[in-house]
Order: sequence, then C-alpha cells, then structure tokens
Amino acid sequence: MHELSFLVAFFTAPGSGSYDCICSALVCSMKKAVLLLNALFVFLALGHAQTSADSKTTAPDLPQTQIMKVDDVRPGMKGIGYTVFEGTKPEPMGVEVLGVLRNLNGPKSDVVLVRLKGEKAEFTGVVAGMSGSPVYIDGKLLGAIAYRIGQFSKEPIAGVTPIEQMLEINEFDQSIPQSGAATSARPFGAAKTSTPGATDANPVQSYAQYLQPIDAPFVFNGFNEAAIRQFAPSFASVGIVPVMGVGSASKEKQPEPVVPGSAVSAILVRGDMDVAATCTVTYTDKDHLLACGHPLTQYGMIDMPMTKANVVATLASPLNAFKIINTTEPVGAFVQDRHTGILGRFDREPRMIPVTLSIHGAGAPREYHYEVLNNAKLTPLMMMATVYNALMGMNQYGEETTYRMNGRIQVSGFSDVRMTNMFSPVDATPTAYAVAMSLGDHFGRIYDNPFEAPTVKGVKLEFDLERERHSAVLESARTDVTEARPGDEITIEAVLRPYRGDRIVRRIPVRVPTSVPKGSLRILVSDGETLDRSRRVNPAMGRRLDLHSTIELLNKEHLNDHVYVSLLEANPQATVEDKVMPAVPLSVMNVMEGMRATQEMVVFNESAVNESSTPVGYVVTGAQIISVSIK
Repeated sequence: MHELSFLVAFFTAPGSGSYDCICSALVCSMKKAVLLLNALFVFLALGHAQTSADSKTTAPDLPQTQIMKVDDVRPGMKGIGYTVFEGTKPEPMGVEVLGVLRNLNGPKSDVVLVRLKGEKAEFTGVVAGMSGSPVYIDGKLLGAIAYRIGQFSKEPIAGVTPIEQMLEINEFDQSIPQSGAATSARPFGAAKTSTPGATDANPVQSYAQYLQPIDAPFVFNGFNEAAIRQFAPSFASVGIVPVMGVGSASKEKQPEPVVPGSAVSAILVRGDMDVAATCTVTYTDKDHLLACGHPLTQYGMIDMPMTKANVVATLASPLNAFKIINTTEPVGAFVQDRHTGILGRFDREPRMIPVTLSIHGAGAPREYHYEVLNNAKLTPLMMMATVYNALMGMNQYGEETTYRMNGRIQVSGFSDVRMTNMFSPVDATPTAYAVAMSLGDHFGRIYDNPFEAPTVKGVKLEFDLERERHSAVLESARTDVTEARPGDEITIEAVLRPYRGDRIVRRIPVRVPTSVPKGSLRILVSDGETLDRSRRVNPAMGRRLDLHSTIELLNKEHLNDHVYVSLLEANPQATVEDKVMPAVPLSVMNVMEGMRATQEMVVFNESAVNESSTPVGYVVTGAQIISVSIK
C-alpha cells in the first residue's frame, strides 16, 4: 500500500499547492477530500490486477502500467519474477539479467537472457508451464519468461519476451499467419522416433535451435494411449505436444482472482474428454490478459475457453521438468494466438461445438458428452481423435468389429450434414480409424471453403457395434443379355465374396435410357467410394466450392454397404459446383468453355446417365466394367 500512502501524504501536506493560501479551511478540506478520492481511484486503476487486501492470493505489488523498454536493460540488473509452484498463489523468484539478444526471435524481436534465483527456481529449473511468468525490474514490467536453453542445462537460464512486443497483439486482428504452428513438436536433443505409417516432412535436421519456447504441453485427460499414438504425427504437424497423466480437469470453483503470475489454461476439448494447455499470466487489465510469451499454435484469431488452473505439484527433472495442473472454472476466452503470446478476454464466452456420441454394443450403451473448439485447423483433428478414442474405449471393441454409424453435423444456416454409413475392417486399418477419417474428411471439407466461415452448432452420432466382420469384395458382374435397345430393362447380376463366408448374388434391374445412341454401352458395377472419388474436388485444380454446395455434395455421397450400377454413355459430363449435367452436347459444351477456364466446371469424358443400387448388408469394395451392345 506504499503508493496510496505516498499519494495521501502528497495531497495532505501543508503547502502542497495553492489551496492553503486562498481557500478557507472548510473549502480547502472539501477540495482535498475530493483530490484524495480521485487519487484513490487512480491507485485502484493502476493496481486493478492486484488482489484485494483480504484475498488469499496477492499479486506483485508493482504498478503494471509501468513498462521497462529493452533499450533500458543492462547486464547485472536485478529483478523479481512470479510464478506458481504449488496451488494458486504466485511466488517470487529472483532474476538477474545476463544480456539482451537482439533479433533472436525474428527481425526486431529481441529476447532478454536472465538467470533465475531462489531455492525453488534453482531446484526445479525452467519448467513447462512457467512460460508467461512476469519479470519486474525496478518496479517496471520487463516481460514474460518464455524460453529455455536445451534440456540438460545445469543453471536455470531463461529467455524473456519483452512486454513491448506482447502488447502489440491486437484483439481485432483477424489475420491467420501463413506459417501455421510455430511450437516445437520435438524438443531439442530428443531422439527421433518412428511411428508406423507416419511420415516426417523434414527427415534430415540441418539446424540446431538451442533457445526454444518453454513447452506448454497439451494435457489429454480421458484418452487412452492407443488414441494418442495413432494421431501423434497429426498432432505434431499442428504444433501440439500431447502428454498424459500430468493433470486433469475439474469444475470446482477457484475463488482466487487471476493476477500476473497465476496459472491459466487454454481448452481445446472439455467434458467427458479434456485437452488443455497451461501457461502463466504476464499482464492483466480490466478486460484482457496476456500469457505465455510465445505462441501455443500461432493460428492467429482463435476462440478457446480460458480457465483458471491449480498447480498440484512442480516436478524437477533435468530432462523434462513440468507442472502437474488441474484446470478449474472458466474466466473468459482466448481470442489471439500470436508470435509473442496469447491474448484472452474476460468478457468473452467461447463458441464451442457440443458433441454427443451414443454407442450401442453387446453390453450396456454408453453416451459421451463433450465440447470441441471451433477452429478450421484444429476442429477436424480433435473430432477424429475424440471419436476414435471413444470407440476404442468400448469393452466390445475388437479387430473384427463392424460399426453402423448414423447421425448429423448441424451447421448454422444450412442443411444438416448426413453422417450415415457402415464400417468394417479392411486390410490392416483399424475400423475405428476409418470412422474417424470419414468424420475428419467431412469437417475438413466444411471448413475448407474461401467464401464464409462455418458455424457448427453441434454433432450427434450413434454407433451400433457388431462383433463380426461384415465386409465383402465384388468378385464379378454380368448381364442377362448381350444386346439391348433403348428403353429396355436389363438385369445386372453382381457376385460378392464376404469375408469368410459364402458367395452372395444380387440382381439389380436397370433401364436403358431412350436417348442412348447405338453402339457399345459401358456399365459400371461398383462400391459407393468409386463413384464418390470421381466427384470430389481436387484442391490441386484450384477449384473450391462454397459452403452450400459442399454440404449438398456431402449429402449426395453414396453408402458403402450398397452395390451400385451406373450406365456410362460416351458423351461428356459436366459438373458445376454440386450440380451434375450428363450427356452435354458439344454445342452446349463450347458455350460453357469459359466456365471451364475459370475452374468453375469440371468435365468428364463419360456420362453416368442412369444409376441403380441395392443394399447388401456388407461394406462393399471393388468395381467391374461390363459392356452391352445397343441396337
């Protein structure tokens, strides 16, 4: 309270202004009372982020509006840093400036190198979860502890991101950095591991980065190890370092306020499964806070729940020191994830995607409820991982399991996206992974449009599990005739070979269109995937659909437990957005050539002039072509 005592002494001292000279005693006293009241308000505004006198947690007793510039930093300066080692109370630790590293974090992005002092800081070293810890020198805020050197450093030496650079983060900035994730997916010095089926975009490491961001690992709670391992390469590609067993989530209240030095968490998933990363608060005002001092994902504008956090313990380790943390009550939303830190708002309610999974098997049904963040890059991946994890967690799960999926994705302002299909083991791919990939593909295509940002209102999926493998290969196909006339009805006979079962024969009637010209008519007998593959837009062609057309195209996709018969006419077929125009005359095609040049139209050499199907109760794979002569 020394600032308030100073202000009171200044405004009550005799001769402190012209009031003693020209005012009467009563008027002068009233004016001084008003000045005292104003001074009190100024003091409260400067110390808004500090805790009230009766609070259990006290913030650093320093005016946060005073900023120390990097140009004023000199080696040998002493300061104080704050972080939580256990519980919720920020504890002080000594800081000694070693020097300033110019342009180390990019052009005009400096880092201040410091050595931490104090019993706890020297014992634990620089730990994961400490990033964002505020550093004060001479009562001024210097910045956030954000970097560490290597993995086996004998001294607690850290890099500080200047608060000047953190305050440049603009909550209204809607840009998304092109560089994508900037966090290190593999700590320096860690051995390279090989994951089956995974590919390394940079197999030869041609550089060594000694000073790197302090890990802010994403703690996965409610996940099994198989799910984390399956998606580890995908997590690494987006800058997520998943860890297990070092924290959890709770809904209990945490009365202590969020102040500089407090632990705060960013949430990707919450509910029956939880994913959260934790940093330390660097700066607060009445509306915002800044934390981390480095990016979590560097995806620019974000919308992540922001919660308080309780540090259960701080584990000291030369290899990987970290804080064990429980997330607690929400306090707003993180809205920016940038190069020098993350920005949160206290008055913002994040828009999450509610997910309901109902799984029915031989035992009692299970239902999972959770929420996933709404983000174009992270939502598809988190949807895949959570659904895969839920399916793998069923006691009825086995290599021979078949899944029947039925549900929908609700998108605000558009039709629901239908999620109905059947999945059965194919080759060595786990069935649950095929389900997850299908869901991720749908979400990826919903978000991958340059016209508007989708607002996903919810996801509801039901799964029926069967313990047998229901898959079949299309072995052969034939017709009951070799010649036909336009308008005739012919029967296609498809022979399927189920897994470890007897052959199945399905007869599918189909009518030859009256417009079919004389000659050879090709007939495609296939699974649904073969037909859908030709309709999907190839991003390499530079052609993308708007959201309405994307959803319409998704809802027209074929079921994979049906056999389809398509009559292919030797006339070009044009696809414009989600509309198909078969057998387009050459004269019309010439008129539409301009659309083809602008990538708004895709032309195929053949037209599917008629299509029939029949369900078989098995996941069908394979395709056959047969021919009929048209007289």
